[in-house]
Amino acid sequence: MVFARNPVPGEAKTRLIPALGKKGAANLHKKLIKHTLRMVTSCNTLNVDLYTTATKNPAFYRSFGDDYGIPIKQQTGTDLGMRMFNAFENSLRTNDWAILIGTDCPAMQAADLLKSIGELESGADAVIGPAVDGGYYLIGLRRNDESLFSNMPWGTRQVASLTYEKMKALNWRVSTLPLRRDIDRPEDLEYLPELEQ
Repeated sequence: MVFARNPVPGEAKTRLIPALGKKGAANLHKKLIKHTLRMVTSCNTLNVDLYTTATKNPAFYRSFGDDYGIPIKQQTGTDLGMRMFNAFENSLRTNDWAILIGTDCPAMQAADLLKSIGELESGADAVIGPAVDGGYYLIGLRRNDESLFSNMPWGTRQVASLTYEKMKALNWRVSTLPLRRDIDRPEDLEYLPELEQ
């Protein structure tokens, strides 16, 4: 599952607006979405769903359905945590495991996804990919629990560590991926790789 905001100027990558402007931040978000979907679909064995905040599927998203055969789904829930929880609820009804990623981490590699799959198929209850900023770029689950997504200070340095603590409190077996850098703030831009259009 790939989560993406609608790339509307002024609504996407807002923390980068001081450095890139509203249009520049939205354009970077578009590039990051495309980069992420190329990486995910390079793993031919995966079924991929793109979860968007758009209330309708604009041409930007429809093109992914056409180009990659990716279903476009609507994020549902009152906040990010509930949208993530609901996406896992939906996916785990018909799958043994599910992985959710955002589009903010161009440093994430197909190898990270494949390692996550291997860990989940080997019996790990959860996989988490911690980000340098204290969040996480990937979360994979064999079972869902609302505690992982409620009362969470999203956007802070505590998100990954609190999520890990909650998983341990559930007595889950948790696997951790390498630390990667999200592109969220102006100071992250020096780590931004060259992205295709």
